[in-house]
Amino acid sequence: MQVQVLNKSKSEIQFLAEGIKSSFASALRRVMMSEIPTMAIEYVDFKKNDSALNDEIVANRLGLIPLTFGKDVYNVNKDCDNCKGKGCSRCQVKLVMKKKGLGMVFSGDLKSDSKDVNPVFDDIPVVELFENQEMQFEAVAQLGFGRVHTKWQGAVVGYQENPVVIKKESKVCSVHKPIPVSNGYLVRKSDCEMCVESVEDAKKKGGVATMENVFLFNVESVSGMDAEDVVLSAADVVEKKFNEFGKDLKKLK
Repeated sequence: MQVQVLNKSKSEIQFLAEGIKSSFASALRRVMMSEIPTMAIEYVDFKKNDSALNDEIVANRLGLIPLTFGKDVYNVNKDCDNCKGKGCSRCQVKLVMKKKGLGMVFSGDLKSDSKDVNPVFDDIPVVELFENQEMQFEAVAQLGFGRVHTKWQGAVVGYQENPVVIKKESKVCSVHKPIPVSNGYLVRKSDCEMCVESVEDAKKKGGVATMENVFLFNVESVSGMDAEDVVLSAADVVEKKFNEFGKDLKKLK
């Protein structure tokens, strides 16, 4: 398999994967979304909640706040050798909040007892407090998987099989900026009129080609992990699954 990174930022990465089958591309996508451990709030103990929303709704909103975390620092709770799943500093992090209205409660109001576990964004609204209303609670965050709950989803991932390429001298879409590759530009959207127009223009000039056995991946992190780390972690998980499958097959002989 050959990989070519086209665009990369902290939260997004776009790359071409060549020499893989659609089944492997689908498996990689699924793993990136639901099989890599990320940090999220799991338990909330409310001391006071005078807001218009009940405890369950506020707790659900808190769980969906993406949290940063040290990738090699924390263990999945049930696999923690330090406490055997009872809860310790190696598998859980405590976050507290104490705020009085008038005003909005934001994710940045959460105070963590760990320097590396904090909300990715400080301006996510949680609930509005009116005058003299109070919000006070203790929350516990831990690692989990997107297959269990969407709050632990690692990323939003999509891919395009056999993307279309047009020559550099062809007309390109001004809305979906073209992605330069070695032999031209990748067409971004098949349902965009201007993208379709650019393909038609390129056809007239004999400048359209299809990249066979190539997948264009778009990965956007929705967790506390960088997009690149999401991809690398997913690759490790896929490799581990293949190794375990091979070992299980040998036991059948």
